[in-house]
Amino acid sequence: MQLANQTSGRINIDPDKAEQGLAQLVLTVVELLRQIVERHAMRRVEGGTLSDEQVENLGVALMNLEEKMEELKDVFGLDAEDLNIDLGPLGSLL
Repeated sequence: MQLANQTSGRINIDPDKAEQGLAQLVLTVVELLRQIVERHAMRRVEGGTLSDEQVENLGVALMNLEEKMEELKDVFGLDAEDLNIDLGPLGSLL
């Protein structure tokens, strides 16, 4: 079930689907933050500022977060396209 309008990418605010619309919005924000954290983590790994243990822990945490995101998208019937909200003149979010 897709909540985003295929032509505009905007969130569908149908009252009967409010839970899914809210889930779409929350998961979009979480996905955006996950991507930011992942990029920052990669810069730190490449910069050599982390110990081997920290790199391992960071990798496990990021994999677990990505896995949980996939589970939540399945629960709410969303896919990656649904989380890429159209911000109008600013373009797509992700």
